Amino acid sequence: MSDNPGGKARAVADLAAGEILASVEVTAPPSRVFQAIASGEITKWWVRGGVFDTREWAGEPRVGGAWRASGVGGGRPYVLEGEFLEVDSPRRLVHTWRAAGSPQAPTTVSYVLEPIEGRTRLTLRHSGFTSREVCANTCIGWETSFERLAEILG
Repeated sequence: MSDNPGGKARAVADLAAGEILASVEVTAPPSRVFQAIASGEITKWWVRGGVFDTREWAGEPRVGGAWRASGVGGGRPYVLEGEFLEVDSPRRLVHTWRAAGSPQAPTTVSYVLEPIEGRTRLTLRHSGFTSREVCANTCIGWETSFERLAEILG
């Protein structure tokens, strides 16, 4: 992905592969961005006005630790959960992601944080989608959430 000056987020979905690639540049050091993606601060930026609103997050960002988020999406409550697979603060974070109680295999989210001239480039790869519709909708959600993250940390 190209540079995204000014915090402009970009997300693209490969619907055939069931994968999302998203990127944003944030005016904060990697350690600060890592804190925002691995803590309750998620409730401030995992949002998309009128579509979903993450209201609670709890987790243990360590390999094998669990996380859980809940909120309202499409007018209905939702709960997401997963497990941290890799935690290399402040460079990389990988975790599984699924709707609580879903029989579907979880998807995998990986974040890479790169310092660049007083900012951090945050790149996300979210893979393992079996539904094109869910992949496309989640892609839009990552882009708007990353926009919000850059706004908050900028």
